[in-house]
Amino acid sequence: MVFDEFILINELVIRLGFFFGVFALMATWEALAPRRALTVSKAVRWANNLGLVFLNSLLLRLILPAAAVGVAAFAREQGWGIFNYYEVAPVIAVVVSVVAMDFVIYLQHVLVHAVPALWRLHRVHHADLDFDVTTGARFHPLEIILSMLIKLATIVVLGPPVLAVVIFEVLLNATAMFNHSNVRLPLGIDRVLRWIVVTPDMHRVHHSVEDDEANSNFGFNLPWWDRLFGTYRDQPRAGHEGMTIGIHTYRDPKLVSWLNGMLWLPFIGKINSYAINRRQWRADNEQETHA
Repeated sequence: MVFDEFILINELVIRLGFFFGVFALMATWEALAPRRALTVSKAVRWANNLGLVFLNSLLLRLILPAAAVGVAAFAREQGWGIFNYYEVAPVIAVVVSVVAMDFVIYLQHVLVHAVPALWRLHRVHHADLDFDVTTGARFHPLEIILSMLIKLATIVVLGPPVLAVVIFEVLLNATAMFNHSNVRLPLGIDRVLRWIVVTPDMHRVHHSVEDDEANSNFGFNLPWWDRLFGTYRDQPRAGHEGMTIGIHTYRDPKLVSWLNGMLWLPFIGKINSYAINRRQWRADNEQETHA
């Protein structure tokens, strides 16, 4: 209980410490060993992507001040959730909770690609014309709020220990920055790592303009779900240096690289313009086969 109280009091400091530490590490790595040449002004993208991160953080603190850790503590006090109802060894409860919450994030990610209205929000993340450490936190405020509500509902049902929620939040933020980074990993190391964690080369495929590639590799932290459910794709067809990042129909930097454009992007275009369209994938693949 004393440890939980310490975590509750220092949760924000812990998360910010890891965020800035990992961000600085990945930004330095990108500068020293970039995987791809950037196509848009880095200063413009970083200023606007990080501006969106700041706006989202402010909104979450205003709308949902308790955040995930606070809800986990409240659920514990009320006896809500599986791990607050059944006696389970603390280590098992922490590990299973972290893995279960990661699985929910995977399902949520598939969902925002499958439902047209949700894809409208999520395409703000995909419309970035480059792929680097700032892309990992670039989400529309409405999607961030929806994501937090799903996370809170998961916590109420699961009843994870407070420590598990903090570990999950730190891991999710850290791995999102890692696997969105424009860094070069030796291919041998990448092949081994992607059995344990989603690597930049693995997740970069997901940011391709090609629909079938964008609808693969949904994992943010653990790579197992993609392999288990058949959404894993090893490499992009055009290669990592040759592939195009973003969305075919949204290439104007003023719309997709500036904060006001990103906030307006979900409300532009037809409702049927969304990513998952398996019939179109089949047609495209058949054309490739016969070409």
